[in-house]
Order: sequence, then C-alpha cells, then structure tokens
Amino acid sequence: MAGFLKNLFSGDRKILKEVEATAHQIDALKDDIRALSDESLKAKTNEFKKRIADGETLDDLLVEAYAVAREAAYRVIGEFPYVVQLMGGIILHRGDIAEMRTGEGKTLTAILPAYLNALDDKGVHVITVNEYLAQRDADWMGEIHRFLGLTVGTNLRQLTASQKRDVYNCDITYTTNAEVGFDYLRDNMVTRVEDRVLRPLNFALIDEVDSILIDESRTPLIISGGERNGAKLYEQADRFAKKLHEGADFVIDVKSKSVQLTEEGVAKGERSFKVNNLYDLENTALLHHINNALKANYIMLKDIEYVVQDDQVVIVDQFTGRLMEGREYSDGLHQALSAKENVTIKQESVTLATITYQNFFRLYNKLSGMTGTAKTEEEEFLEIYNMRVLEIPTNRPIARIDYDDQIYGTTKAKFEALIEMVRELHETGQPVLVGTVAVETSEYLSMMMTQRKIRHEILNAKNHAREAQIIEKAGHKGSVTIATNMAGRGTDIKLDEESRALGGLAVLGSERHESRRIDNQLRGRSGRQGDPGFSRFFVSFQDDLMLRYGSERMESVTSRLGDEKIEAKLLTKQISSAQERVEGTNFDVRKSLLDYDDVMRQQREIMYEQRNHILDNDDVHGIIRQMFERVVSDTIASYRDMESKNQTVDVIGLTEALEKLGLVSDVVTAGSLEGKSVEEMQSLIVDDAWGRYEAKIAEVKDQFARVEKDMALRMIDRSWIDQIDAMSKLREGIHLRSYAQEKPLQAYVTEGFQMFDEMLGQIAQDIVMFCVNVKIEYRQG
Repeated sequence: MAGFLKNLFSGDRKILKEVEATAHQIDALKDDIRALSDESLKAKTNEFKKRIADGETLDDLLVEAYAVAREAAYRVIGEFPYVVQLMGGIILHRGDIAEMRTGEGKTLTAILPAYLNALDDKGVHVITVNEYLAQRDADWMGEIHRFLGLTVGTNLRQLTASQKRDVYNCDITYTTNAEVGFDYLRDNMVTRVEDRVLRPLNFALIDEVDSILIDESRTPLIISGGERNGAKLYEQADRFAKKLHEGADFVIDVKSKSVQLTEEGVAKGERSFKVNNLYDLENTALLHHINNALKANYIMLKDIEYVVQDDQVVIVDQFTGRLMEGREYSDGLHQALSAKENVTIKQESVTLATITYQNFFRLYNKLSGMTGTAKTEEEEFLEIYNMRVLEIPTNRPIARIDYDDQIYGTTKAKFEALIEMVRELHETGQPVLVGTVAVETSEYLSMMMTQRKIRHEILNAKNHAREAQIIEKAGHKGSVTIATNMAGRGTDIKLDEESRALGGLAVLGSERHESRRIDNQLRGRSGRQGDPGFSRFFVSFQDDLMLRYGSERMESVTSRLGDEKIEAKLLTKQISSAQERVEGTNFDVRKSLLDYDDVMRQQREIMYEQRNHILDNDDVHGIIRQMFERVVSDTIASYRDMESKNQTVDVIGLTEALEKLGLVSDVVTAGSLEGKSVEEMQSLIVDDAWGRYEAKIAEVKDQFARVEKDMALRMIDRSWIDQIDAMSKLREGIHLRSYAQEKPLQAYVTEGFQMFDEMLGQIAQDIVMFCVNVKIEYRQG
C-alpha cells in the first residue's frame, strides 16, 4: 500500500506544474482587467452567467473569472492575491485540498473558487469551524462578492427557518459545519415543503478541512427529542392487553408472528383509553403501544426468545442459544416485554436524526478544502473523500527555525524548563506562544507563570471572539500567550516591527500531540510570510504519548539522566514514529466507524428519498396503493411453500391471515382464492381491498389527501426513529460476534438490512391497518 501511494502521490509535481501554468495565464490578464472601469468589471458577472447559459463550463471561464475576482479584491479590500494563492484557488475548484502554510492567505484564496462556482446559480457553501469566523469572512470577503453582483449570507444558529432559507438562497453562504449539518437533518424531519431551508447540496469549500473532516469525524451530529418517557404508557398498554381474550378481543397469526385486535377489542381499547377512534391519526402512538403489548404477551415466549435476568429482559439468540447482552428489540417491543415481566423499563433519549460529518459532506456534488496541515492525512482524504492534498509553495521562503525536542525524565522538570525559557524570552521582549494539548495543562502553566509574575493571556477555546483578539496581539513585543493547540485557528498572528527585530514569534510546545498534524499547526503559528521565529517542543517520558507508545529503551536512557535535558535527533525521530503509529490506529478507528455508518447511510438515503417523495407530492394516494400491494405480497409470501415444486400457497392459512388484517370480504374468500396463481391472488385481494377503501373515502377524497400525507409521514418518522435506535443497539453489541467466529461488520450489514426490510414491511402494514380501520365521520356545520 505504501509503495502504491508513493507512486500515486509522485504525480503531485506534475499537477502543480499544470496548476502553476494556469495561474500564470490568470496573472497575464492583470493589466487588461485593471484597465476596466468598476461598471465594466461588475458587468463581467452577468457576462459569465450568459456564457454558462450558452454552454460554456466553469472550467472554460476559470482563467478570466479568477482574474476578475482578483482585481475586485484589490479594489474592495486592497489585497491582490499572489500567484501561489491563484494556485490554491485552482486546486480548490478541482475538488481537492490546498495545503497552504499559516499566513499565506487562505481566506483570500477562497474568494476565487467561491466566485467561479457561484456563477451557475447552484449555491456555494464556505464552511468554517465557528460562527465568529463565518460572520467575519462573510462581512470581510463578502464585500468582494457583493461588489461583483453576487448575494452573500451568513447562516447563524439563532436564525428562523425563513431567515435560513433566505441565507441558503444566496449565491454564497458562509456557515459552520455543525449548523449546515443540523439544517440538513431538520429538513428531513419537516412535514411541509415550505419549512425546508436548504437547496440541493452543490459545492462546499471547507476552511480548516482537517479539523472538520478528520478531527470531528468521529462525533456524529445528533438531533435528540429529549427523554422517551413512555414507561407509564407501556404499563397501561400491558394492563389492557392482559385483560383481553383470544378470539373475542384479538386474533393471532403464529406463522407471521402478528396479532391484531378484533372489532370488539378495538371497542374495548377505545373505552379503556377514553378515545373516540383508536385509529385516529392522533392515537398512532397509543395504538403502537397496544400492538406491542399484545405481541409481548401473546407472541413472544419467555425462556425461548428472551429471559429475565438482573431486572432486565435479555434476548436469546435463536441460532446459538446464547444470551445477546446489550441487544434490544426495536420499535418499543423491548419496553413492552419489560412491562409484561414487571422489570424496570429503561428511560431512553430518543435520537430523531443522526449523520456523521463524513457522510454528510460526501452528499455535496463537489467538495474541497484548505488548511495549513493535511499532508500527513492524505491517505485518509483520498480513500474516504477522494480528495488529493497538494502542497502550495509559500510566497516567500520560510525563515522559521524548528529546533529538536528537549526531552526530560519527568513532567515536573519539563515544565520548569519550559517556564524558565518563557521567562528568559519575556525579559528580552520576544513574543511567546505556548501551546498545550489539554485545558488543564494550560491552566497549570498559567498558575506557574502567575507565581513568577510573568504577565500573560490564556486561551482555551472558551470564547471565539475574544480568542481572535488575543491571537491578533500575540505577535506584539512582550506578549506571552498560552493556548490549547486548536485555539485561534483561522486568525493570523502578525508581528509588529519590534518583535520582528527581536527574532519573531517563539512557539513552545508543552508536549507532543498524538497527531503530527496538530504539532505542525502549532509550529505554523510562527514564520508566516517569511517572518522570523522559532519553534521547540518540550517532552517528558511521563507524557501520555510517551507512556503509551514510547520504547522502554528510550525510557531507560532518560531515567539515568534524571532532570537533565536531552536533545537528540534520534529521540525526536522516535517520537515522530510513535505519532505515526497513533495516527494509523486513529485512521483505522475512523475507517471502521465509516464502514458501519455506511450501512445507516444507505438506509437513511432510502428513507429520506421516500419521505421527500411524499413531502413533494400533495396527492400520495398512489403511494398508499403501493403499501396495500406490499402488505398483500408479504402475506401471500408467508403462506407460500417455497420448498414444493409448484410453490403452492396455503389458502386456508392465507385467508385467516387476511381476515386478521381486515382484507377478507364477500369477494376475497378461501373459495375465490383456491386454484389461482400468486399473481391472480395478488390482483384479486389488492383490487378488492383498494376498492373498498376508495369507496369509504369517496365523498371526502379531496380533503382526505392531506390526512393520507400526514399519516404516511408520521408512520415513516416513528419507524425511522425506532430503526435508528435499534441499529445503535445492534452496533453496540456486534463486536461480540467475533467470539462466535463471525465477522462483526458482515453480521451488522446482514442483520441491519434485515431489520430495515422488516421496518419497511411494518410501515406498509401500519398504513394499511390505518386505511382499513379509519372511520369517516360527517359533522353538520
């Protein structure tokens, strides 16, 4: 694999040569574009849009459009992108990652692809890590786009749905990764088309792409509906179910493992729960609880399908007889069994919708990103997002000196040495930035500095607006700043003239992060745009990284030295190799998470597509018909003998099952089904049931269309929420399958899709049961 990747990435030089040639073509237009008046420059936007309408592509327009955006930047904010920034902009348009060192002007670079890709009116999302940066960039860089006639919006958490829609309808939208992700999930929960806020996801340009797509990729976005406080309703449904009598109040179909209330049972339910119509849309949840209670009491067998142990219901694997600890039945059945057996009914928080950043960002037609540090994670970007990482040369040579690590035997000795170096540098006036891995470390070092009367600022990502102010002053003479490694990303540390003369910014790392990329980000704080400066890391063998991944030989060397420091290239190299091992492990974890989440992704796409189809159509009558067809098809399949040569159908059993579903009539009887083919049975049953349903709603068909739509959405949403929950529980316990010589991922895929298919069947059955049992009441006035 390493050899393959090396050969693959050797093409970088060739790509950069092509990109550089294009950048020089853009640069060659600067005098011609500079000669245009403001009005002529602005008119270029409409000219480009017309050319797109006439068949030209964005690639065709790139050279001229970038030259126009470049000149507009100069006229509006007085900054003229360098050739290397043009190169970065070309790479971003290609859908790759531009690795640009800190201070090389990533924010300005982004205006070029944002402008070009906004010309086809499909929308561009510029994504940053926090709202402060999103607002700052929309105000600052947005002026350039507005000058050229484009609309620019900022998506903030506090906006209403109407305001968000306006923001997303802008040509260019600045937003945070979290907010656009949550808006996507919320859009797939609305019950009216007009409540959606997003357009189709077109082009995303991600600032600090490594932070969003790698560091945050392990944490999914989750919209939760608070606690599921259904324990009381499960208990009430259980008490009601236990009072019923088989035959009179409910009927069981053992073969399909289903149980249905009779008309008498429905009437008892309406009296017991004091409702007029059990099949009213408002009583969907109640009916679901009653059906689960019936199944728990009359279908599920204790000590065969489940056991009761330690105040909980535990599923028994039907194939191995093993207890499936941690696994739960979905759709509320587990809670119904708990009520039946009088054990504690677990309180659950309900996950209404969830998606990982990995799968969300892969929904965009085109994805690109920029950062100062991504090359160490190129394999991951390529494998998961199909994005190359291309290193853009710096505008001026880097003057920063990166010293070897100072290594100590103990944490105490390391911190003492670090603070002593801060004191010495502070006395000369040279600005210092101390980077820490953890908030606790930053506060500990702050306390040590306070004791030694070293004036300093402390930053640990608690206030983004304040953070930017502190970072901006961190390059001034005499300043000492302590910051967690991620703090201040997106804001440059600019030196004043006195600091430049004193040697620039000194960056001191209090320990090595487990990722080389994060260390490189800290180093990159110094030496922007050819500025002087240096970096040095302080490491001890009591640091977390060294305890977990350092070699015993290294530790034995330092233990003999006590508090004396070591500076040796060999040890620094070994620390880097420890980091590589951690990075490999972390990549494997993220890849495994993605493999599992891909199962949910496929299910999510099917559900959202089905849901959106219903949402986008006022009349879903045809979809309801398909549900009838599915239920009848599934029921026939349950009574079909697939082993026999002719695959005969047990007509008596089928008729009994259809009767329980309310699908038997004068037309559909055992006699009328006898001797018919499966296709003929299917047509006869569906046509009859559908005809009776249409006759029932004939007089209110126009008004009933909205009821059908709401009912279908409600059934889908409830089942999908339960499926998310069930898949989560399946995922938690699936690793135990490896003990049974099963591949956990394969088992998860197989069982996950089996559960999904069962859920689709259940949705269809719930919708059909609603249609069969719904009562149409006519009221005067």
